Amino acid sequence: QVQLVESGGGLVQVGGSLRLSCAASVRTFSRYTMGWFRQAPGKEREFVASIPWSGPNIYYADVVKDRFTISRDNTKNTVSLQMTSLKPEDTAVYYCAARWPGSSWEYWGQGTQVTVSS
Repeated sequence: QVQLVESGGGLVQVGGSLRLSCAASVRTFSRYTMGWFRQAPGKEREFVASIPWSGPNIYYADVVKDRFTISRDNTKNTVSLQMTSLKPEDTAVYYCAARWPGSSWEYWGQGTQVTVSS
């Protein structure tokens, strides 16, 4: 079983930065593909970014590319999302997710609220 706990959300002004972190409690964390998703009020959950256990295949949604950076530390079982140049449309609950390579996104955190004020 994989347990994911996000932290780092909050209120930030337009153009500001925020760093989200996700701590995973699983022995084989380094083998999981990790991702970030978000859900704004009244909208469906959408993909933000993902990072494999190893290798260059890091993906971003077009709307966050060049502004957000996903990274992971397999020694600490954590994955982070550095968000810069934040916009009001980035306001959402952000979820950390994990999947075994080749599988669907199976494990989810409880979410952390990010609010970008103008």
